[in-house]
Amino acid sequence: MNKPNFFLLTGGPGVGKTALIEELRRRGERVVEETHRRVIREEVASGGSALPWIDQDAYLARACREDIAIFEAMVGVEERVFFDRGILDSLVDGQAPDWMERAAQTHRYSRVVFTPPPWPEIYAQDAERKQTFEDCLATHAAITRQLRRLGYEPVDVPFGPVGDRADFVLGAARPPAADDGGGSRRRPARSR
Repeated sequence: MNKPNFFLLTGGPGVGKTALIEELRRRGERVVEETHRRVIREEVASGGSALPWIDQDAYLARACREDIAIFEAMVGVEERVFFDRGILDSLVDGQAPDWMERAAQTHRYSRVVFTPPPWPEIYAQDAERKQTFEDCLATHAAITRQLRRLGYEPVDVPFGPVGDRADFVLGAARPPAADDGGGSRRRPARSR
């Protein structure tokens, strides 16, 4: 399933993805909220152990299954959709179970993936985000490597007010060209 109209926003924790998704929603774009933080909230509320700080494998498996179900439920959608994280976020630097790797290969988002870089001025820990800023840097680097390994083109979203970031994303999230298999006609700058 290749969905070049499905645009993924991913990267380390606390880089402004959710604020950006909310701005895109405010502007009338179709968005899908992050599964990972919802899974954490639900596991904490139920006393479950599928949490990144207790049983990371169970946590990633649950989030991945739910992201697969969301993707498959939306496969008929033809309009542009922005996802706050997705299937690819459950793969851990090439060490994921085979079923996750297959899902990442068979459930394809747009080749252009937006990766807001770590930004110390906005980073904050909370009850669901326990990682340090150094963890955020490492996660961002691992996700960027993973995206390239899977044939995606990570694109840094410039620092700035959320409105400017949304303008950048909307300008870069163009309909795919007929011959490029899901990329955009205008190529934004690659991430580092």
